[in-house]
Amino acid sequence: MEAKRAPWLARWLRGAALSAVIAFPAAAVAEDPPSLAEAVAAGELPPLAERLPVEPLVVNMAATGRQTGQYGGALRTMVRNPSDTKLLVVYGYARLVGYDRDLQLRPDILRDITVDEGRIFTFKLREGHRWSDGHPFTAEDFRYFWEDVANNEELSPGGPPSAMLVEGEAPLFEVLDDYTVRYTWSRPNPFFLPRIAGAYPLFVYRPAHYLKQFHGGYADPEALERLSEEEVVESWAALHERFGNMYRLDNPDLPTLQAWRLGNRPPAKRFRAPRNPYFHRVDEEGRQLPYLDEVVLLVTSNSLIPAKTTTGESDLQARGLSFNDMAMLRDQEGEADYATLLWSQGIGSQMALYPNLNVNDPAWREVLRDSRFRRALSLAIDRDTINAVLYYGLARPSANTVLPSSPLFRPEFAEASATFDLEGANRLLDEMGLTERTDQGIRLLPDGRPLDLIVETAGESSEQTDILELIKSTWAEVGVKLLPKPSQRDVVRGRIASGETVMSVWTGLSKGIATAQTTPEELVPDHRFNPQWPKWGAYEQTDGQAGEPVDLPEVQKLLDLQAQWTEATDDTERADLWLEMLAIHAQQVFTIGTVASVPQPIVVSRGLMNVPEEGIFAWYPGANFGLYEPDSFWLQP
Repeated sequence: MEAKRAPWLARWLRGAALSAVIAFPAAAVAEDPPSLAEAVAAGELPPLAERLPVEPLVVNMAATGRQTGQYGGALRTMVRNPSDTKLLVVYGYARLVGYDRDLQLRPDILRDITVDEGRIFTFKLREGHRWSDGHPFTAEDFRYFWEDVANNEELSPGGPPSAMLVEGEAPLFEVLDDYTVRYTWSRPNPFFLPRIAGAYPLFVYRPAHYLKQFHGGYADPEALERLSEEEVVESWAALHERFGNMYRLDNPDLPTLQAWRLGNRPPAKRFRAPRNPYFHRVDEEGRQLPYLDEVVLLVTSNSLIPAKTTTGESDLQARGLSFNDMAMLRDQEGEADYATLLWSQGIGSQMALYPNLNVNDPAWREVLRDSRFRRALSLAIDRDTINAVLYYGLARPSANTVLPSSPLFRPEFAEASATFDLEGANRLLDEMGLTERTDQGIRLLPDGRPLDLIVETAGESSEQTDILELIKSTWAEVGVKLLPKPSQRDVVRGRIASGETVMSVWTGLSKGIATAQTTPEELVPDHRFNPQWPKWGAYEQTDGQAGEPVDLPEVQKLLDLQAQWTEATDDTERADLWLEMLAIHAQQVFTIGTVASVPQPIVVSRGLMNVPEEGIFAWYPGANFGLYEPDSFWLQP
């Protein structure tokens, strides 16, 4: 039977993606980057035509209005601590499959992928593709991960990653040839490819040729013991993890497939990341990407990043900058020769309120579970004032839902209970029977206590404090007294999980630009730290071993819809299920949004080319800058 290709794959094969995978004749390959010419001349590196895969990924610059670039230069960016070497992986965004600017999945490191019935995934690698140290990248690297890492009790005591399990079932893994592997489940696995494409990706391969020296199944036991003693770790498994973490990328000797490789070992205040001479992408003219010779990560105190940015110490900066820094950044543009771009953030609400439907207090539980109370609180928020006072009118008043850049966005979801309406809020509260008030005008709970609503926060953001103060004044007008309570993040999380919180504050949907392929897990109780339903989340997370079973029909409906989404293999069906879940959230107001699309300042040196004027700064999908292929950025000489 002919394999049924997933809709996103069919679109890609019709040429909808921004990058094309074509055979690229060796004769068309351009000259080596000048920074590598000396090594090539000395025989330390093979020439470019021998370093590229037989079929490299050709990036179509013209399709997105980018200019074909020039080689050279070092891009400087400030980071907050040495562990931020992981940004070379996040921003670099080389993935087996990744999202393009249309939020569609496309092959990247892979040459091709076939998906049959949503449960059989066949990966075709690029013949001749090599790791950054020049060793061939083949099916052996996938076999090593599956057999020697994911299914090794010492390296993975919990078994394979959750995204590789379908109701506890692991896939049948097969090596079909040196460049082809297959994963087969008995039921669809919609989580697999999105996790591979994530900012924090699922790596289903490892550089086997390098890591076997740290593996108890391959290396000499005495040598491993000596090395473990030298590195002060207790086991070869800890040694393997220390030297083989593909995401942290904190080992300069670890081969990578990213555009840049780490050049010096932490701890350090300055990390150099030279180009990967075997990177698999080229531009239309045959120039190997990246254009930049290196990326330099400058470790800087988070509080100093905005000031240092204004003095021109970074060529590309978003980390450590917030909307509150915008005026200062714009004021210094001329002196430091940079531009401050404003990209949209990818979260559903800049700050959302989470009523705890599983709160231990019985009176509060009764009130919070009444959707009229949640809708009333939402109607009693003056979002236009929040937007004007804190964001100069540049944000967008909205419920906590997906953003306009998501194909799942519907205006009615964003507007649901999000219009300032004190009369409507008072009417809903009266309908609930909350008509008795104190002498100060505060309504009374059913048990006679004042409706003093404690909102717990992690106390990490003055922005949250400012928003809560504005909400406090309008909630008072409907007889609700808001009492902010800042605590340490871990304390708040613990109180949420135990049911002690009545309401808490967090950011909104993290996947604000969701697509049909995005898992709707944020819309259902799936773990014990869900602020709006922690005990239901614990019950689902532990298969009933902890927490409480869901006993609200609308929430059970969400779980049923998620189960249908998991079984669906068609994008249209998945989109419909998403929309039904979003409609339930809009009607029930399980979380209370404030404003969305708050701009993220992006500071760009005026000499740095191909950075889009407008963009989405989102962790998922997109990996912040990764969606825009930083390997295509270049510095004017």
